[in-house]
Amino acid sequence: MEDSSKRIIGLVLRVLALGATLTAAIVMGTSKERANLYALSFEANYSDTPAFKYFVIVNAVVSVYSLIALFVPSESSLWRLVAALDLLVTLMLTSCISAALAIAQVGKNGNSMSGWLPVCNQVPDYCDHVTMALAAGFAAAILYLMALTASAHAALDEDDCC
Repeated sequence: MEDSSKRIIGLVLRVLALGATLTAAIVMGTSKERANLYALSFEANYSDTPAFKYFVIVNAVVSVYSLIALFVPSESSLWRLVAALDLLVTLMLTSCISAALAIAQVGKNGNSMSGWLPVCNQVPDYCDHVTMALAAGFAAAILYLMALTASAHAALDEDDCC
């Protein structure tokens, strides 16, 4: 494959990943709903859960990194650093999605062994926001896995030895 087409594929993957991480952070960051249960009123907010805060922070950081990485030329010696950071970013996204998904599952289904009741019946809009954010996060992780593969391939192609 030609160098220019590799660069275009890498740029497209990074732009899509930037959009996915930014969407995930914004959708999760705006998830909030107030509900009344009998005489009690409560508000479900992403900031009430450390795993959701972690999800928002990681996606915001990865968005900034994605934007910066768009401007690093593939001919630069910094490109190997970008390839290494792509691995770190992919792992961070996987970690934050796993944590947020575990909490979302408890919110949706509860945990009868621990006595935790499901909350999604009371705050369905909140749970829908969380689900959309997680979907965008999964898309970002997949796109970053593809970008990692492309950047590693490009970095390894620069080695003419062996």
